[in-house]
Amino acid sequence: MNDLGQLSLLAIYGAMAAYALAMIAFGIDLSALRDRGPASRPRRAARVAMTTTTAGLALHALGVLTRGIAAGRVPWANMYEFTLVFTLVAVTTFLAIQRWRDLRYLGALVITPTLLALGLAVTVFYMEADGVRPALDHYWLVIHVSVATMAIGVFAVAATLSLVQLVKDRAERTAPTSHKQPAAALTGAPTGTSRPAPSGDHPGPADRGFWGRLADVLPASGELERYAYRLNAVGFLLWTFTLIAGAIWAEQTWGRPWDWDPKEVGTFVVWVTYAAYLHARATRGWDGRKAAYLGLSGFLLVLINYFVVNLFTETVHGYAF
Repeated sequence: MNDLGQLSLLAIYGAMAAYALAMIAFGIDLSALRDRGPASRPRRAARVAMTTTTAGLALHALGVLTRGIAAGRVPWANMYEFTLVFTLVAVTTFLAIQRWRDLRYLGALVITPTLLALGLAVTVFYMEADGVRPALDHYWLVIHVSVATMAIGVFAVAATLSLVQLVKDRAERTAPTSHKQPAAALTGAPTGTSRPAPSGDHPGPADRGFWGRLADVLPASGELERYAYRLNAVGFLLWTFTLIAGAIWAEQTWGRPWDWDPKEVGTFVVWVTYAAYLHARATRGWDGRKAAYLGLSGFLLVLINYFVVNLFTETVHGYAF
């Protein structure tokens, strides 16, 4: 292994260490939920988590950059590198959305899978930094695969939002009317009225358990669903380009744009699922639990297409591993 390849691996291990600290801090922040939302207490653990996540992202980006320099090409030509890049996109997306909405409560659900994916990358998928096979030595590698990594990273954060949306939706449907908070309370904005004390007939926030208290400090399920929808729409556009670019590359490399290869079929099934999601959301009014379940189904198929198809089927895309 050359020096830059070693530096890349060390940077990824450093990023994993930072993400592990962030995961713990995000967990402490969640476990410290009180009766009221974030505006009522300092969230020191959340600040520590965000700081360590940012540090982890910087090391993560350094690892990807030095990997590319060490290999003398773009750093997404195999499953190890692809995993590094799509997790980088996922963490970047998570940090970026904090500029518009405080969704730090999603941190544990974003960082934990990222840490697991990186662990899988360095233990199972790792390959020495080197050149690529002739079929991959093409400018479409830069275009096609980079867009695919961005799409999966965006889909991952959208799926996280959908999961949290379902938690919030369940709380909204099961909470007694007298206990429900006005929307302004969820954002920490003044409402002009004090929060009613829980009556003896209904459990107070402290008695509702962890998931109930978590739901209290989350945005409304409708708002979470809108964020997920927007990210899924962006991811769908990126995935559409991935599908088209892959067909063009296949035509130039193998003389045919489509051959019903398992990877091609999987990519198309993912595209159809997200197209159905966007169609149902836009024209059929599926803007609640149905939309969340359909969006999560799409991401599950993304994971199957990436892990199961690449590792357990005979595909011409097997050189990626």
